[in-house]
Amino acid sequence: MPARTSSPIPSALEQLGSLSDPLTSSDVVDLRRFLILVADPRDARGLRYPALALLCAAVSAVLTGARSLIAIGEWITDAPQHVLGVLGFAVDPPEFLCLA
Repeated sequence: MPARTSSPIPSALEQLGSLSDPLTSSDVVDLRRFLILVADPRDARGLRYPALALLCAAVSAVLTGARSLIAIGEWITDAPQHVLGVLGFAVDPPEFLCLA
């Protein structure tokens, strides 16, 4: 039996990334106020992403229906760049810079 897909995630991403009602940093301020209190147990070497951004993205994914680590990863992968930026991730450079 094939695994179920994370069907609620794409529809929630459409709402979150809506250009008619864009997500702003004030929309996630309350979330950050609580998550910033969580200590980052990782060693400074090899850190790729800020702990606060990871926590915000994981909570956002769960709030939109993700029920597993794989579904959370899919949500983060599918999220629009402006949503990831608001959550605290560095925005990727434009694609034409990566083609060199």
